[in-house]
Amino acid sequence: MAGRLEHEAESILQGTLDMLVLRALQLEPMHGWGITERIEQWSKQVLLVGQGTLYPALYRLERQGLIASHWETTENNRRARYYALTAAGRKHLAREMQSWQRISRAISLVLKATEA
Repeated sequence: MAGRLEHEAESILQGTLDMLVLRALQLEPMHGWGITERIEQWSKQVLLVGQGTLYPALYRLERQGLIASHWETTENNRRARYYALTAAGRKHLAREMQSWQRISRAISLVLKATEA
């Protein structure tokens, strides 16, 4: 069942994972595990982000200049790469969230429509 949930979550995340990662980083810089935990917590465990999905997205966002990373020591005294939004990332996130809200409202209208 867990494998099926992960597969469903990955399907849902296609095309939206970048926005979710940027949103998770909007509050504070964090390492990959923290980003995963935040998305899963906010979605009430509906969206499960695997490491194999997350890290390619982080590398892609960094190449695009939307996030920056640096090495830091965690509270458990381990070294981890921390990611933070750049100014360009904040602007991009605002545009993406606005677009997502417009599209999701439109999809809701279609799903609630009755035949005329």
